[in-house]
Amino acid sequence: MITLIGQLVVVVPARDEDKTITRCLDALDAAVARLRGARPMDGPEVRIVVVLDKCIDGTAAIVARRPSVDAIAISAGAVGVARSRGIERALAGGVVPPENVWIANTDADSAVSADWLCVQLEAAEAGHGVLLGAVRPDDEGLEAERLAHYLRRHPLRESHRNVHGANLGVRADHYLAGGGFAPVSTGEDAALVASLESLGVDVASTARAAVLTSSRVLGRAPGGYAGVLRAVAG
Repeated sequence: MITLIGQLVVVVPARDEDKTITRCLDALDAAVARLRGARPMDGPEVRIVVVLDKCIDGTAAIVARRPSVDAIAISAGAVGVARSRGIERALAGGVVPPENVWIANTDADSAVSADWLCVQLEAAEAGHGVLLGAVRPDDEGLEAERLAHYLRRHPLRESHRNVHGANLGVRADHYLAGGGFAPVSTGEDAALVASLESLGVDVASTARAAVLTSSRVLGRAPGGYAGVLRAVAG
């Protein structure tokens, strides 16, 4: 049975990402344009929320120049809080019932593919409760050996169990039932997926529409994606 999705919410936590946020938002604009081109008559409303978490650089000014982006500022210093606050903002008002809202998560240092929202919507309409997407590190500044090692451990294949906050979709009613993102500085994505699996929510995975993310090895979240890249070098 096809699930009706009336709203597609994109949540982007950002903490001092003025070097990468423009690429992120440009990629999201392209994804929105692709979705609207593919579904001009019956596509869902798309809402993008950027959560500025303890930003002291130029990130907020860059985001402010994007009238289509809803930005909020917080001072939590924790990505779990940032993601949850962004979702709270998007769901406020309850115009669309949670079972008809799909939440697509990515990061400010990442760039989604042009078909990313189309793939997210396809999974949502197919009735999946969660979509685990794939992430590929940016080649720029990353040694070829480290990249090859990463891809051996995280192959881009349809059936995978890798959880990345930079490419994670979840239906809003399931998100709420699972308790949302924990207020932690890392691991909030895996904890949410584990909670939803324990509730019997259908979890799908795909390598389609892989998200390009920063290859830096010193990241914002302790033990996060940058830590994975450091580990594969050892």
